Amino acid sequence: MNLTNHFLLALPTLQQDYFAATLTYICEHSADGAMGIVVNQPSDISVFELLNNLGLQPSRRWIDDPVIAGGPVSTDRGFMLYAAEDTYESSLTVTDGVHLTSSLESLRAVADNEGPEQFLIARGYAGWSAGQLESEIARNVWLTVEASQSILFEQPFEQRLDAAAKTLGVELSLVAPEAGYS
Repeated sequence: MNLTNHFLLALPTLQQDYFAATLTYICEHSADGAMGIVVNQPSDISVFELLNNLGLQPSRRWIDDPVIAGGPVSTDRGFMLYAAEDTYESSLTVTDGVHLTSSLESLRAVADNEGPEQFLIARGYAGWSAGQLESEIARNVWLTVEASQSILFEQPFEQRLDAAAKTLGVELSLVAPEAGYS
């Protein structure tokens, strides 16, 4: 099973968890584990604020665009998930046209209005050790579906989870948080 370039949809069993009601984009999945970015949880920090705090003097164009809470691991580190043909130093190519980077060069390009048009900047990421994600999927913690760039970059944050679920024909609000027996 390789879930690179797939969404993880949190099922209601995660109600009291960090990942409750999240949509996570898997950037890398191998026998060693998995790494992803939660893509539907905006933080209270704007892209403008972040770039300004780094001394990059950004355009006011980014004043209302939030940085997303990408996951509970390394929340002091930033990541940029973006759609473009060109890559930055240290970019991980997830799939044709979608990349992940943590390079300052990418943030400088965004500040200078020379970066990709479609991007998300995240603080932190989600990570799973070898076999952990597969175990969680077997326990019905997650649904998986191949990712869509339109959901990833164009849907409003609050609609992303439901939009991904609809590609599976699932209405998450109708899914029970616990399995029952009669």
